Amino acid sequence: MTDMIPAWVNGTLTPVEKLEVHQKGLRHKAVSVFVLNRGRVLIQQRALGKYHTPGLWANTCCTHPDWEEVTAACAVRRLREELGITGLTVAQRDTVEYRADVGNGLTEHELVDIFVATAPDTLRIEPNPDEVMAVKWVDFHDLSAQVARHPAQFTPWLRIYLADHANKIFAGLVRA
Repeated sequence: MTDMIPAWVNGTLTPVEKLEVHQKGLRHKAVSVFVLNRGRVLIQQRALGKYHTPGLWANTCCTHPDWEEVTAACAVRRLREELGITGLTVAQRDTVEYRADVGNGLTEHELVDIFVATAPDTLRIEPNPDEVMAVKWVDFHDLSAQVARHPAQFTPWLRIYLADHANKIFAGLVRA
């Protein structure tokens, strides 16, 4: 693995190898995207070959920007690379920081720019099997209920986003 991602080491943002970042729990930049369509959220089940949280359901896509990559460009790139999705406009909804154990001695400590895109009914989705084993559209309220009932089926970050940041990410969908 040779992916270098932006991480803070001794207070300085520097490129660090992705696996090392997760082994040491270093704070690092990340991007998460939620594609929405009429109150539904497109979620993905992570491929079994992923080195952490394989087989768990996550938001539409998430990743780490390349060194010096603009996060909005990263969001668009990963929609294409993970799901074959093109032509959507992403809008940043929030920036959040979280820390979570993702298993196998690995930790996500992310400063995440969260983006939302609205999809047409005709959206073409062509998942990359190295990244994604399944996708499905889920009503936002049903997703929240499923995560509450079966949290172990979902990634830690999706659980955190729904529990702590849903009002900003899903503005207009969250019931008061």
